[in-house]
Amino acid sequence: MSPMAAELLIRPARETDLATVAAIYSAGIAERIATFETSPRTASDLADWIGDGQPFLVAERGGQVVGWARAGDYSDRCVYSGVGEHAVYVDPQARSAGLGRQLLEALAAAAEEAGLYKLTSRVFTDNAASRAAHLAAGFTEVGVQRRHGRLEGEWKDCVLVERLLGPAAEAG
Repeated sequence: MSPMAAELLIRPARETDLATVAAIYSAGIAERIATFETSPRTASDLADWIGDGQPFLVAERGGQVVGWARAGDYSDRCVYSGVGEHAVYVDPQARSAGLGRQLLEALAAAAEEAGLYKLTSRVFTDNAASRAAHLAAGFTEVGVQRRHGRLEGEWKDCVLVERLLGPAAEAG
């Protein structure tokens, strides 16, 4: 195991992590490669994520949060109560070391433990790094949503990704 991997800790997020989580999220928003969101986030914007019962993890290295992953409600319809829509963001300075994959794997385990049977999300078709991290973490690309939205006036296509968990994964 490399020294970088040895010092990585993935753990449940705490309220004290929210400012750093918001900064990492805002960096991703500013890059315009991961989300249709265009406004930076603050810790108070994310406060409801703490204690809402949804899996929310951070990756910490050397005492510093360097990435996060979260599953939220996919839909308010009861038939989808076991499906979580997820996001994963890594600090720009911590990328290209497999951290996104590790966060996604840990999120899948936490989501299954929380009773979810599927994680799903949309990834911009041109976000090669996120697509690779998802595939490495056992997600499957199941379709493309063409012209799913506009970002800065340009149409963006999204790849639907999903990972089956627990009994849904075992069902074959």
